[in-house]
Amino acid sequence: MSRVAVVTGGASGIGRGVALRLAADGHHVAVLDRDGAGAEAVAAEVAAAGAKAVACAVDVADRASVDEAFARVRAELGPVGILVTSAGIESFQALADITAESWDRIIAVNLTGTFACAQAAVPDMVAAGWGRIVTISSSSAQSGAPNMAHYAASKGGVIGLTKALAVELARQGVTANTIPPSLVDTPMARQAEAAGDFPGVDVIGPMVPLGRAGTPDDIAAACSFLCSDAGSYITGQVIGVNGGMYI
Repeated sequence: MSRVAVVTGGASGIGRGVALRLAADGHHVAVLDRDGAGAEAVAAEVAAAGAKAVACAVDVADRASVDEAFARVRAELGPVGILVTSAGIESFQALADITAESWDRIIAVNLTGTFACAQAAVPDMVAAGWGRIVTISSSSAQSGAPNMAHYAASKGGVIGLTKALAVELARQGVTANTIPPSLVDTPMARQAEAAGDFPGVDVIGPMVPLGRAGTPDDIAAACSFLCSDAGSYITGQVIGVNGGMYI
């Protein structure tokens, strides 16, 4: 059955991979991203795959922007049945160097933005008696990470939020699960590598038990299953798609 899927952070990396996979699964896809031009490009790819698509330039930390985007999605595609929250930012700073502004921005985008999108999408799901929410968290929230206290905290919040959504919405036909990736070869990872914030995708990749970095398609495949009818009995779970980096 074709449903309307909203993918945040859909212009690149994991979000793009998820958007294209959900389109291949037969769903209509709304691509939300701060990068409006990038969102338009991915929406064009979705349309080329035969699905209906809409692109919205959205900063998920801006609630008015989120609400406006969801209103547009409903008007152009219909009620939202699937939400995948991949929008996120990262930052590398020693604990002593994290400013109040940096902390607030990371929390606003990664955690509050995830909450805002879920809150905007859920009424459609409850009305239909069917819904799928998949949040993209991070293995840094499970293992801890140096120079990323604010990022790890925000993603830990996403894991807790997802479990709360799962419990609250279960009797209404809505599932909520989170995928915490580890090393994934994305533009954001390559930017961090170029900035010298970590050794690099090609350096860390061979250290992964499965011998390589993850790809957006790896995350999208798990997301596809969780968002399907076949995933109807899975909720509140932390589904590690990480090549064995965190067990």
